[in-house]
Amino acid sequence: MIFREGLRSLLPHAVRNLIRSNKLSISNTSGMAEGFKQANIVILHKSLADDFEKFCHANDGPLPLLYRSKPGGWKCPSLSNHSDIRTDCLEYRKYENGICTGILTSLKEYSEQLKDMVTFYLGCSFTFEKAMQKVGISVRNVEQKCNVSMYKTAVPCCSTEYFHCNLVVTMRPVPKDKLEVVVRTTYPMKKSHGEPVHIGSPGLLGIEDLSKPDYGDAVQAHPGDVPVFWACGVTGVEAISNCKSLLAFTHAPGCMFITDLKDEDVVADHGKEIPEVYCICQNPLHYSITSARTVQKIRCLEDMIGIDPGDRGVKHLFCQGELLKACLSMSHAQSVLITTGFPTHFNYEPPEENDGPPGAIAMAAMLKAMGKNVAIVTDQRALNLNQNIIKEAVEQGILETPVPVISYHRDSADSALMFLCEDGNPEKPRFSHLVAIERAGMAADGNYYNARKINIKHLVDPIDELFLAAAAIPGITTTGIGDGGNELGTGKVKEAVKKYIKNGDVIACDVAADFTVIAGVSNWGGYAVACALYILNNCEIHDRYLRKAVGFSKLSKKTGWAASALPSVAKVFFWKKIVMGY
Repeated sequence: MIFREGLRSLLPHAVRNLIRSNKLSISNTSGMAEGFKQANIVILHKSLADDFEKFCHANDGPLPLLYRSKPGGWKCPSLSNHSDIRTDCLEYRKYENGICTGILTSLKEYSEQLKDMVTFYLGCSFTFEKAMQKVGISVRNVEQKCNVSMYKTAVPCCSTEYFHCNLVVTMRPVPKDKLEVVVRTTYPMKKSHGEPVHIGSPGLLGIEDLSKPDYGDAVQAHPGDVPVFWACGVTGVEAISNCKSLLAFTHAPGCMFITDLKDEDVVADHGKEIPEVYCICQNPLHYSITSARTVQKIRCLEDMIGIDPGDRGVKHLFCQGELLKACLSMSHAQSVLITTGFPTHFNYEPPEENDGPPGAIAMAAMLKAMGKNVAIVTDQRALNLNQNIIKEAVEQGILETPVPVISYHRDSADSALMFLCEDGNPEKPRFSHLVAIERAGMAADGNYYNARKINIKHLVDPIDELFLAAAAIPGITTTGIGDGGNELGTGKVKEAVKKYIKNGDVIACDVAADFTVIAGVSNWGGYAVACALYILNNCEIHDRYLRKAVGFSKLSKKTGWAASALPSVAKVFFWKKIVMGY
């Protein structure tokens, strides 16, 4: 028998010959014939081949198609010389009516049936493991001499007539300081699944326990490692199982076909796009990916809104990068709750100022265009005002559909929890993200102050409680948008407010949000969020990460209505006209 260490430097044809001769004492091909591409295998009846090819193209993250044979074709001339798919995988699985009925080391006894079957060769993540090692990233499954961990997820693939299943992923623990390196290393290798589809908590994919993989081995993480997930070709095995065809074969997970293609042969040219990685939530841990070009555009927006037209010291409150991270978080959110309202005009009823509601409408319009569930929560005294504003915005075509406007009341100690979560269950939040824009924020003494240091607590409902409660609920992130430091969610910059803003020692908001967007005028912050969300969702790298590399890109579908949801000078004027009309 030949053991693992000696196989790393062998050429692919030599490894295939050893596999064919059944002379290997290994359980998977990770690290074998280093520097050469490996492939997942699916073999099915020719009557299903066209539909399976459609399934691959519809889900090219997990199922990047390298080669499709003709019926009865045992070789793959574009991938390897002198190969035979009947003998050149370590192990195969046999499926009858969707049930695995055998684990085989050769398919030669099925040569007659194979004459009417087609073989699909699909890219494999084992291919990029050597590339990871070259840039100094330890590949834990290779270190531990075991198979990579593979998990079924709750993410549905795009179905075709005969094939449907949920995405399967591989997981490799990666040191936190190497996350961006691993993303950039694997990003060009689309035929080997490309960059990760998720970084962070496995629960966000529907994976309950990393110590219990559905396929492969449990890989031990080191302190400081972060779980990183790639789309996996074993998705094809799940599709075959669900199809319930009379007879099909696949490779056994981890037991790949080794091709003669070198890793560098499959690195595609992706122009000047460079992916960047950002942490958008700590509980549960969640990272997002976008392109450097997109980041630069959003930072330009951030610089633009940071201008201080009144020279009030706002520039000292500026937090670089917060607009980007807030919008990345909102981009991943399923439902967003927006709050606004700052009573300043005491001679009017209600005494609202016109900074805040236009920015809230701009964000709501873009979020709804992206398919998010959106609601607005405000003071009871301003409920009718905001409902009328939303109604007119729909009538004038600024909003495509109405946004629910609700109020919050504190009836008991757990009112905030009951409001934010179904039946008060923290595991079932109703909202993924809370956004406050120009919303009066509670100061350290429990009161609410305007810029002139006037206490307006009697006019403000305790919506701050929602932000305070959200901090303890996994899966809810928060953003505060303000222009003076006395707005809800700006507690992160309260020390700067006390130092640089007039009356700051009294008026500074004490309630912090996860992300704080400071603007010269709060409405500008809302407009910037809407524009940044549009930019993000026209980024191919971010779009692929959002959809977990399954299905087709939705960019072309989004740009129509989403573009019409963008803020404009004419819309800003109209929004203010609507608000001032009430």
